[in-house]
Amino acid sequence: MSEPTVFIIDDDSSARKGLTRLVSAAGMNVESFPSAMDFLDSGNTEGPGCIVLDVKMPQMTGPELQEELAKLEYCMPIIFLSGHGDIRTTAQTMKKGAVDFLTKPVDKEALLNAIQESLAKDSENRVQLEEKFSIKERINKLTLREREVMTYVITGMLNKQIAAELSISEETVKIHRGHLMHKLGIVSVAKLVHLCEKVGISPAKTRAY
Repeated sequence: MSEPTVFIIDDDSSARKGLTRLVSAAGMNVESFPSAMDFLDSGNTEGPGCIVLDVKMPQMTGPELQEELAKLEYCMPIIFLSGHGDIRTTAQTMKKGAVDFLTKPVDKEALLNAIQESLAKDSENRVQLEEKFSIKERINKLTLREREVMTYVITGMLNKQIAAELSISEETVKIHRGHLMHKLGIVSVAKLVHLCEKVGISPAKTRAY
């Protein structure tokens, strides 16, 4: 993985240059953009790194860019900067995952601390994302029937109950269950439930027994 970069997005050229110098002097990689659209066009939208983002910009505001980035597979941590900050905007951006909301002129130490926090968060998030991709890759190797059996197993049902639910033999359930556990590299139902939760797979709906 490449070294993380601090992406500064601000339409004020003076502020942008000052922030760039500050971050660079702190020994971090930095790239700057005069608009949200320029950043979107750069191909750097998924990092690694973090974003220092001005709130008030023409064409696309900081919060609007935050919404666009949230649609992607992964969104880097965002630090908002504003000379026009208000409680409502602050609350909305923080609720949507922003790391911090600082007012201009920004306190240098506060900004550098926020950047360090954001880079650490990005690193942690990427470990979790890599794990999620790995789980999905293993689950995609399951047959349709194995995946179906899996959704019943994580409900805590016994093999004979799953067999009745799917109208197949108990022995067939055991075979599929063994295959799916082997492919996923796990030996316990608790671990299977944990993996499914990580990738948002819900238990199958079953009849009451």
